[in-house]
Amino acid sequence: MASGTDSGRAPAPAALRRSLGFRDLVVYGLLFIAPMAPVGVFGALDAASHGAVALVYLVATVAMAFTAFSYAQMVRVAPQAGSVFTYARKGLGEGPGLIAGWMALLDYLLIPAVAYLFSGIAMNALVPEVSRWVWTALAVVVTTVLNLCGVRVAARVGFAVLALEVLVLAVFVAAAVTVLVLDGPRRGWLSPLTGDGSLAFSATAVLGAVSVAVLSYLGFDAVVSFAEEVTGGSRRVARAVLCCLALAGVLFVVQSWLAALLMPVSAAELAAAPGRQGAAFYTAVESAVGSWLHDLVAVSKAVGAAFAALAGQAAAGRLVFAMARERRLPRVLARTSDGTPRAALLVAAAVTLVAAVWAARRGDGLAHLVSVVDVGALVAFTLLHASVVGWFVVRRREGAPSWWRHLVVPVLGAAVTVTVIVEASRAAQLVGAAWLALGLAVLLAQRGRRRTPGRPGAGAGTGTGTGTGPGSDTSDARAGG
Repeated sequence: MASGTDSGRAPAPAALRRSLGFRDLVVYGLLFIAPMAPVGVFGALDAASHGAVALVYLVATVAMAFTAFSYAQMVRVAPQAGSVFTYARKGLGEGPGLIAGWMALLDYLLIPAVAYLFSGIAMNALVPEVSRWVWTALAVVVTTVLNLCGVRVAARVGFAVLALEVLVLAVFVAAAVTVLVLDGPRRGWLSPLTGDGSLAFSATAVLGAVSVAVLSYLGFDAVVSFAEEVTGGSRRVARAVLCCLALAGVLFVVQSWLAALLMPVSAAELAAAPGRQGAAFYTAVESAVGSWLHDLVAVSKAVGAAFAALAGQAAAGRLVFAMARERRLPRVLARTSDGTPRAALLVAAAVTLVAAVWAARRGDGLAHLVSVVDVGALVAFTLLHASVVGWFVVRRREGAPSWWRHLVVPVLGAAVTVTVIVEASRAAQLVGAAWLALGLAVLLAQRGRRRTPGRPGAGAGTGTGTGTGPGSDTSDARAGG
């Protein structure tokens, strides 16, 4: 590639293989989100919302719908692998594009590390003779091998794992409904929407819990990372994004509602005993149904977490690949083999492995990881919303804008993400600020290098000559400067 560029000829763009269908996209999205994501945070949300935990997830689904809608708008403009990196370049320019991709990297590289660590902790609880860092590293190795085998192989295995997770969730729903029909609920039937009465209903408390619950949805955006590998065009990707969010919302509301009805202690008691919140979902299941379902859910969470990381690692690899293809990361990472970005995947896996094993060997490692993964995604989401306004309203690249779709929705979406950033922990804000500062330093360094006379690719960076990917010629031409 380098030699072609040095000779003044644009190299052929690195191409990804189009082999994914609509179902595959939905599988990747749901794997990354995890169908039973509320299990770990149910107790904390129940306590924080005064028992209105299902209402929390209902509001959170609506709040995240603004972001999903913005993704659906921009994937049609730029059906490429770079996700928010590409969209911010189109709507806001090269500099904001790099920052958006840089902040998304913090999310895409560390969310899989959290998922791997969850898997290692769960497996260590089942087989304590093996250290959790060993289980964590093993999960990284297995899923990396699957990703290196190609997107179709990983999608097939992911579908099987997702089917098992959904089956376990169906068993939980059936067992919970049976218990509720025979014995009745331990809280009022509508208490998951109105609160359990142990604490007064508070809209402020519900919204505070929503700022935590939206983090359960991080990962649905991974679907757009496979835009260059899907058959059927960008509209299929847009539908898959919206479908993933809708399905996740339904699953989250249903399971949190049932768990709340089975909960043997009140929201006030959970609030007074924070140490009981982490296991609250399991407490509800075991007390109402039995230990067998507790163990089944635990095993499902262990396996599901590892394969949520598989989807996350695949998305991270595509983001690294896209940024390298635009010379924002070393060009060697833009190479593909049989349509698979193996170099980018290996780098993403290496970073994730180091972070996950480091955290697994520390008693407070999980807390450290969880505190920093969210800010990167939320900043990237905010820039995504700004990109919609920039492309459709400011630049008017598609003609007269729809003020509702292209201004009102993204502004509301940005208000949600900024609010969650403000509510984030101090540690997360500091790490996010440090990562942002590093990204700005990289941007300044690259701008200086790109201004060097005679350098290929210097200039506005429309994507022409830098290999923005198959199927993107039209949108690149529209992007202009």
